[in-house]
Amino acid sequence: MEHDLIEGYLVRAGVSYDVLGDGIWVVNDEVEHVDNIVVTLAQPIVLFRVKLMDLPTDPAQQAALYKKLLELNASSMVAGAYAIEGDSIIALETLQAENLDYNEFQAALDGLTLAITEHYDTLKQYHHLAAA
Repeated sequence: MEHDLIEGYLVRAGVSYDVLGDGIWVVNDEVEHVDNIVVTLAQPIVLFRVKLMDLPTDPAQQAALYKKLLELNASSMVAGAYAIEGDSIIALETLQAENLDYNEFQAALDGLTLAITEHYDTLKQYHHLAAA
């Protein structure tokens, strides 16, 4: 898959984006108010990733958050998943690069955007509870 194809899909999707490097783009969806979806072409996959928040420091709040993330993964994340990366909560989607078509690409962006807009208020409560 060529980098030009991914950029073509981004243009076609009507989202604003910045090129960070060879095979790395940052998408900002101004309509849905979702920023910083990083799209990375790393053959043989295309990875869509967005950092949602830092982990709470309180172990009890972490445990409650982990449970909620697993519940959301099982009930609401169709193809993507919530995950922990270092000290951060991320949402991600991974697609096979070979034969990737626009509909799959758009579905991955839409899936992450929908998850973020539907779940962020719930998830951020765990972070704020830890700070209280």
